[in-house]
Amino acid sequence: MSTIDPPDAATRHSSVDVVAGLLAVGSFVLSGIAAGLGLLLQLDAHPARTAPVALVLAIVAGRMSTRFERLAFAAVIAAMIAWVVGMTLVVITENPII
Repeated sequence: MSTIDPPDAATRHSSVDVVAGLLAVGSFVLSGIAAGLGLLLQLDAHPARTAPVALVLAIVAGRMSTRFERLAFAAVIAAMIAWVVGMTLVVITENPII
């Protein structure tokens, strides 16, 4: 007999939840690079390439886990806003779009 209670299934994180959370956070990072952070850090930021990848990562993260659906939804919104802001900055600064 053990005196330690096993953790509830509702409070445990499965490996799928962890991967979905990492994908959502990766989507936020790509969204930041697409929105103009890449221009500030002197990265070769192309919002026409990075924002759709961030959007796909966020959608995959939302479908993988029900635990991180709200985080994935916020990542989808961030990717859409990053695409608009990034494309606007690219046009204003006359950088290559693709």
